[in-house]
Amino acid sequence: MKRQIVFHGEYFIDFYKELDLGIKSKFKYVFELIRQVEIIPKKFLAPLKGYDGLFEIRIEYQSNIYRVFCCFDKGKLIVLFNGFQKKTQKTPKKEIEKAMKLKKEYFLTKKL
Repeated sequence: MKRQIVFHGEYFIDFYKELDLGIKSKFKYVFELIRQVEIIPKKFLAPLKGYDGLFEIRIEYQSNIYRVFCCFDKGKLIVLFNGFQKKTQKTPKKEIEKAMKLKKEYFLTKKL
């Protein structure tokens, strides 16, 4: 099984550019896992309850927690939206709202 990962806009890329090399290599590892493994462990990719079709990629590195919101499109395509470093137990609502807006925007622009 081979999934493709794509970016919607520059949101994730802008976030990624700011990270240090160690966390970037962890991101690459998790993305490769998502591309290759048929059943992705929830530790790395999980649906966000109550947010229709929105998932979060979960990455931990040196006691820091990172999240990237994404969704599936046609099963094998994963669309990445915004990413952030999680500093509290609860995921910030503004990040979820941003991801939902980007998801809606992605599917609207795709139809054009």
